[in-house]
Amino acid sequence: MKDVIAVVGAGPLGLAIARRVGAGKQVLLADVHEETAHAAVEQFLDAGFDAIPAVVDISTRSSIAALVERAAGLGPVSGLIHAAGVSPSMATAEAILKVDLYGTAVLLETFGDVIAKGGSGVVIASQSGHRLGALTAEDDAALATLPAEDLLALPLLQGVTDTLHAYQLSKRANVLRVKGEAPRWGKRGARINAISPGIVITPLARHELTGPRANYYNRMIQGSPVGRAGTPDEVGAVGAMLMGPDGAFITGSDVLMDGGVTASWFYGDLKPERVP
Repeated sequence: MKDVIAVVGAGPLGLAIARRVGAGKQVLLADVHEETAHAAVEQFLDAGFDAIPAVVDISTRSSIAALVERAAGLGPVSGLIHAAGVSPSMATAEAILKVDLYGTAVLLETFGDVIAKGGSGVVIASQSGHRLGALTAEDDAALATLPAEDLLALPLLQGVTDTLHAYQLSKRANVLRVKGEAPRWGKRGARINAISPGIVITPLARHELTGPRANYYNRMIQGSPVGRAGTPDEVGAVGAMLMGPDGAFITGSDVLMDGGVTASWFYGDLKPERVP
């Protein structure tokens, strides 16, 4: 029986990581859109991988539970790649919090119950969470450790209507949740980490670059120290490192890889004008 790698979100970032860690394993490619999952499976089969599709809606605990049950039924779950989510131009604030914040918490909880010894996981967060102002220690602890079913009732999240703010809160929460889950995963002999990419050219990013915040995102690219957007393969390389033997001493961590946008936002040309 082969080890199983579960990929949640069959988009370019998740697939780039899966291509690097999925050889010789059963790759379960799950997406909210059935046609996307099937298309990804065909790509992987054509490239020599053993892959099967699945449909999952990560805003719903029962759907996640069914995916975890299916993954565990295929064999030892040695890897989780979580790259599903919605962006500020794709959904309402309420939907972003339900998918990106709550859904991630449930995924880490439920896959953490079955992850095999020696297994590892990667969550795709975002540079956006790093530009959110500091939260209180109490809010940090709640986002990291509160039972998933209680998260959306947090006072911090009430009245959030701006989609970018909802996205930033969700991505900050993803990184905190990784920290909160790392000790529990460690008791099973497994590791969990996050990657916070900057603007990486994917269909989702192209949607943002032509959406209502296009000028905002283009300014970030042009004003970054690296001066360009990233590629899925660059994220894939970091994800493979974190999931593989070279990352064996890394858990509960987040890798910010954004071409220096966050550094420039705080200390360089992208620094917002401060109102006295």
